[in-house]
Amino acid sequence: MEQGLFSVFQRRAQQAPDAPFLILPDLSIITYADALARSGQMANLFRNSGVQVGDRVAVQVEKSADALITYLAAMRIGAVYLPLNTAYTAAELRFFLSDAAPVLFIHRPEDEAVMADLCRDLNIAARLTLGAAGEGSLPAGANVQPVEAEVYPAALEELAAILYTSGTTGRSKGAMLTHGNLASNSATLADYWRFDEKDVLLHALPIFHTHGLFVATNITITAGSAIILCPKFDVRELVRLLPRASVLMGVPTFYSRLLGEADFTRDLVAHMRLFVSGSAPLSAETHKEFSARTGHAILERYGMTETNMNTSNPYEGERVPGSVGFPLPGVELRITHPETGEELPQGEVGLIEVRGPNVFKGYWQLPEKTAEELRANGFFITGDMGVVDARGYVSIVGRAKDLIICGGFNVYPAEVEALIDAIPGIAESAVIGVPHKDMGEGVVAVVQARDPELDEAKVLAALSGQLARFKQPRRVIFLPELPRNTMGKIQKKALREAYADLLAG
Repeated sequence: MEQGLFSVFQRRAQQAPDAPFLILPDLSIITYADALARSGQMANLFRNSGVQVGDRVAVQVEKSADALITYLAAMRIGAVYLPLNTAYTAAELRFFLSDAAPVLFIHRPEDEAVMADLCRDLNIAARLTLGAAGEGSLPAGANVQPVEAEVYPAALEELAAILYTSGTTGRSKGAMLTHGNLASNSATLADYWRFDEKDVLLHALPIFHTHGLFVATNITITAGSAIILCPKFDVRELVRLLPRASVLMGVPTFYSRLLGEADFTRDLVAHMRLFVSGSAPLSAETHKEFSARTGHAILERYGMTETNMNTSNPYEGERVPGSVGFPLPGVELRITHPETGEELPQGEVGLIEVRGPNVFKGYWQLPEKTAEELRANGFFITGDMGVVDARGYVSIVGRAKDLIICGGFNVYPAEVEALIDAIPGIAESAVIGVPHKDMGEGVVAVVQARDPELDEAKVLAALSGQLARFKQPRRVIFLPELPRNTMGKIQKKALREAYADLLAG
């Protein structure tokens, strides 16, 4: 890939100006030519607001066509795009904005008063507003700008975006992603997943995250295909719009909720080409139930904020439940000892490290943290524990920070969770370690059940004989729903805090 994504987008708009780029829920269409023109108007507005090459443009707005095109406009002028979770409070935003020091902040009109004060405190020079219904100073200002705008010829090594990590174990870190990182990964995925200009992607993911912004959008641009843009996840909307799509990308919640809909049938999705799941582990039970219902095997893959996508189950070939498949072409993956960094033999559990053109440049203004996690030889220490089987399939057994050490023995939560999830009546589980006076840590299972008759004794009985004693849960807690973040990941840190005293007695 010798060109950045905006050049790829511009070429598609010039070669097929009337091709649909965005299809809105009312089925109105924004063509590639329309989006190119709109990006030009926004680019001129950004430049008039003082944004220069390399400046950060921070965005916290609801999902819309204009919201997505702010990404194109930032790339067009060589600015660094900084999408921010719409759930962040003003107090949380203060850290991100002070750390990244954007020249321009785009926010929701309803947040005007508090954001005006915040930007004044942080000396952020320019603000624009963008509402979910198309209102605000950004669309009004863009409307009076010319559609022609200079395109900055960004080099592949130049910075394209900063995405902050979720910060569940301390300070969030700004992952610096280059134009080359984004372009190479989207080209690899478009080829690996057989995308072409005839595809229509049903897009119900948020666009402040790697999955929705970089995987879904960038592949679409690379393939010259189209997006059905849903403002948010609504299972009834997915059922309504699926007949118009060929691909769905989602998190596990999408698929479990679809399975709860009576009219989500094999006939409804007979025309579909691909279902992709990521951002959180997909339970083997959901994988199997979905396949039985639809005849489609969900394709699970593995990526991170710092790397985009690293591995994928094959497009053609067996998609193994509980596995994230093989390293993508051009990506090297190895399993190393958590303490020594030495590469481990196949079949042993260790830290996953990856190297390739997808791996980020480093953490924004954190050279020491960058040096800790990005080795001199280019391998990134992901913090995920994994194993590679004899066929080369990669499986994630948990985050290194989630490892439970019980009486000096390692317990990998994913192993226990897989057995619990296989118990009839269990919807999903999260296994955590909490303090234990004798063992250091004790295993606790937190479950969401489908069967109201299921209780702690039945779960423990089902596990008896399947696990070594030190791996078996000492307690089973039932919750109506497991706590999750916006991308569907179970918040184990919150569970560890909530049940920290459970085994103290």
